Amino acid sequence: MMQELSAIVGSRPQPEKVAGGFQFADGPVFSRRGYLLFTDGPSNRIMRHAGGQTSVFRENSNRASALTFEHQGRLLACEKGRVTRTEKDGKITVLAGALIAPNDLVYAIDGSIYVSDPPLVYQITRQGEVRQATLEVVMPNGVALDPKQLILYVSDKVGSNVRAFEISGDGSLSKGRVAAELTDRPRGLKTDEAGNLYVASEAGIRVVTAAGKHLGTIAVPEEPGNCNWGAGFRGLYITAQTSLYYLPTKAPGTRTY
Repeated sequence: MMQELSAIVGSRPQPEKVAGGFQFADGPVFSRRGYLLFTDGPSNRIMRHAGGQTSVFRENSNRASALTFEHQGRLLACEKGRVTRTEKDGKITVLAGALIAPNDLVYAIDGSIYVSDPPLVYQITRQGEVRQATLEVVMPNGVALDPKQLILYVSDKVGSNVRAFEISGDGSLSKGRVAAELTDRPRGLKTDEAGNLYVASEAGIRVVTAAGKHLGTIAVPEEPGNCNWGAGFRGLYITAQTSLYYLPTKAPGTRTY
């Protein structure tokens, strides 16, 4: 274990299984109200985990995959063919329809939402316009923002890399480049306040610096699909096949809502 990774997750990082028995856990996000939400696509449910107990948060989720929140605390979800927002009264608002299979999303400080919908990445603007953001990624999967929200990272399952795009004043993307080369297929990813990337892949959670240096890989008992920060944007929740795992971290995560 390299010293740099040890400073982030300790010398012997071991994700703890906190819940199991799901068909395909994905898209975790921690609410400011003190609970974790994640999806179980094949069962058509969004799950809630709090106090060591897991319950159903929403039935008939329209095969929701990835989740996040926006600045008002309203839930955003990638669902079958669309992106939705759950209003405070429980009403479902469709923010983008007629999509193919959206699989990850991230909320930006300017109110934009970036969505991966292979083979495209879309920006949903604050005004509600849905526009193509980039075609430079072969099979986009995970999307994440750097700590200053000046760069959007997109993982490419086919290219086995993570690409970085500069975010312009209107939220459009430019100057795409390969930020990290991997040896397996990357999926969901997140960043911490130091700019490091945490990339879910076939090998585990790969930790990579903003400069593309691979610090090490955190082994997970099951193949992870995504990850996200816990309470106070500290600690990492990992969704992996049939289970939910938790890994304490020393580095705080990037705040996006």
